[in-house]
Amino acid sequence: MDTATWVLGPVGISAADRVTRVGCRTVLVMVSSVAAGHRLLDLIGLFEGDHRVQVVCTVPATTERRPGAEEFVHAHHGMLLPWSQATQHTFDLVLSADDREIDRVHGKLLLVSDGARRYGHGALLTDGGQVIPRMIALPHESALAVLRRRCPAALPVATVTGDLRLDRLMASVPYRQRYRQALGVADDQTLVTISSTWSPDSTFGRHPGLYRRLLTELPPHRYRVAAVLHPAIWAVHGRWQVRAWLADCIRSGLLLIPPDDGWQATTIAADHVLGDRGSATSYAAALGRPITLATSPDRTIRPGSLAHHIARTATRLDHTRPTEPQLAAARPTAGVTDLLTSRRGVAAGLLRAGMYRLLTLSEPPERPVARPVPAAHAIG
Repeated sequence: MDTATWVLGPVGISAADRVTRVGCRTVLVMVSSVAAGHRLLDLIGLFEGDHRVQVVCTVPATTERRPGAEEFVHAHHGMLLPWSQATQHTFDLVLSADDREIDRVHGKLLLVSDGARRYGHGALLTDGGQVIPRMIALPHESALAVLRRRCPAALPVATVTGDLRLDRLMASVPYRQRYRQALGVADDQTLVTISSTWSPDSTFGRHPGLYRRLLTELPPHRYRVAAVLHPAIWAVHGRWQVRAWLADCIRSGLLLIPPDDGWQATTIAADHVLGDRGSATSYAAALGRPITLATSPDRTIRPGSLAHHIARTATRLDHTRPTEPQLAAARPTAGVTDLLTSRRGVAAGLLRAGMYRLLTLSEPPERPVARPVPAAHAIG
């Protein structure tokens, strides 16, 4: 049984007696994981400056609760409501990045996805034959075909909005030099970023010695090496443990990027990315960074997917040969951006319009834009 303390926040019983800003529309953000939190953080940034909107967060209490979500909310200074409290209040808008527990909350639901494959079971999108979301935001036209096969009843609420994360990355490219300076990378140095998703088949799972190898093989006066690890690695194993595993590499100059913020800026700052089937590798390819796959287990990659396209077109690291010549020979991977989104540069406007429609509020007069990402700072 959930025995969490009731939070005397800006919503709920007697809230009118304690708030300073009254009459706000309330938005609930369902942070089911750190990865989901990152995606939703981009979304709620579109509310900045609007005094008519109050945002609160909750972490769904599922039987397989993922660690790190509450810490993510606290790290970004969000108002965190216990799940038992959040499910007893009706909100003007609910935001979620996956379909777990969406039938437990009350309010107009906007589901934002990096592809309709995230919502493969139509039963999770419906309750009593009724579609739960009021809007499903998809990045690509092809996602509509997947949704049509798996949950045709949800098609009327689906909208192709583009990819706000990609738009923010593209808007950040002009600040690349600033990101490199924040990481301590000199103008004449090459930054190699090692990107890893989670699972035993990932870069970190299969080749944990790769970090030490690059630091040993690449001349330190000409190269810097950064490590970007999927938030699930940090959440499942613990921050102390991840840092302990790489402590000797950090002492030798490895730039270990924390999970809360920084992978985007580090990807933009990079001259080359060593990666795997994870989304960070895909976004690096979309930015035109040369990609070399440190691991690519074909048996776990869905045919026709973005990861499959990169696996077929990107160069693969030969772990038996010196690394530097292989990095020099790598080239950008074409066609990735068009597979990520079919609405380039317009996600901020389409998503904000959808949220304000659900809130029954007029949009602010300022044109919505994809904001550049913050600079990254490595863990010391």
